[in-house]
Amino acid sequence: MTLLRPGDPGFDPFRHTFGPGGSPALVASCADAAEVADALRHAKAHGLRVAVRSGGHSLAGLSTNDGGLVIDLSPLDQVEPLGDDLVRVGAGATWGAVSKALAPHGLAVSSGDTSNVGVGGLLTGGGLGWLLRRHGLTIDHLVAAEVVTADGGVLRVSAADHPDLFWAVRGGAGTAAIVTRAELRAHRVTEVAFGQIGYAAADAERVFKGWREVHRAAGDGLTSAVARVPGATMVLACHADAGALDALTTLAEPTSVDVKVVPYPDILEAAAPPPDWQPHMRNRFLRELTDDHIRAMLAFAEATPMAGVSVRGLGGAMNRVPAGATAFPHRDSEVMALAGLLGTPDQHPARLPAFDALWAALEPEATGAYVGFLSELSQDDVAAIWPGATRERLIEVKRRYDPANVFSGTASGTL
Repeated sequence: MTLLRPGDPGFDPFRHTFGPGGSPALVASCADAAEVADALRHAKAHGLRVAVRSGGHSLAGLSTNDGGLVIDLSPLDQVEPLGDDLVRVGAGATWGAVSKALAPHGLAVSSGDTSNVGVGGLLTGGGLGWLLRRHGLTIDHLVAAEVVTADGGVLRVSAADHPDLFWAVRGGAGTAAIVTRAELRAHRVTEVAFGQIGYAAADAERVFKGWREVHRAAGDGLTSAVARVPGATMVLACHADAGALDALTTLAEPTSVDVKVVPYPDILEAAAPPPDWQPHMRNRFLRELTDDHIRAMLAFAEATPMAGVSVRGLGGAMNRVPAGATAFPHRDSEVMALAGLLGTPDQHPARLPAFDALWAALEPEATGAYVGFLSELSQDDVAAIWPGATRERLIEVKRRYDPANVFSGTASGTL
């Protein structure tokens, strides 16, 4: 285990996340589960709050803290094909590294949009990615995991071993254990068609409505999203067949069309906002995308400086998993609606009334939220992530495995 304290070389990056930063008292970089267990025991002995860091991409700033211990999983970055399309990956690996390691074997895992997101955070939150409709969420292919519990125990969890904790690991976002390694069933994927189609900002409503109809008519192979960003409207899409993207290039008069067939790792781009920016984001799942939803989102984007909205298509394989099978219960949603404020934290307050008004308009028909695209975790957000029976079951698992709430610094720490 490598320990870093304020002032040590290499310490400062652990103060930063995609969201709010922090000032931890200690960073423990752990190379295996035993070292993670030792770090937890140290935190308990010294009364230090714990943050777990895989890739450091938490929009809510959960990858760091103030005055506590950050358990850094980045040394746990192994990627091992095990045969029969089964792979073992360390929770500290990035999904870009995983995709590149699996590509020579003709394999891929449905695993987010960006290359520098860590395995642990995306995996335990659910895992929305470009293979979603074709293959489902990342958690839908988790066969087993090595975890460290709050008392320092090291367990293997699966459908047969500690099944309640295995259920919670898949979507519970660190409820009662730290995932150190995961065994996943990979997919036979080599090249995919990926498209980025640009349209004028003025055509946004026409494009959003047209995209909706294409999404509804498409087979499970097409995963796509539509966005209104400052100055433009964009459609992004992934499919095994380039021809399947043709309908998305004629929603209006395009300003740009970039459709190409590439190895799967090439569609995972690195994401990093400017150093002084701190995105403010919220999302909700919708069972049906209506004209009123589209108009409300676009009115916000057009009237609010440096704001963007997007709608991501769901369904397909993701929605064929029973809602209670994992701690991610949102299996009947047509889309995820997302809105964000770009810029520095001091630019956000003047725009927050419009931001909150948008979500007030969408909330009555919202069916849930995705933990990975939230920059704040209010009680309403937590209730949307884990509603009803899912929340009650997570609380029961947490009482059993983390009665002292050692993992209070996770998204589920406020259950």
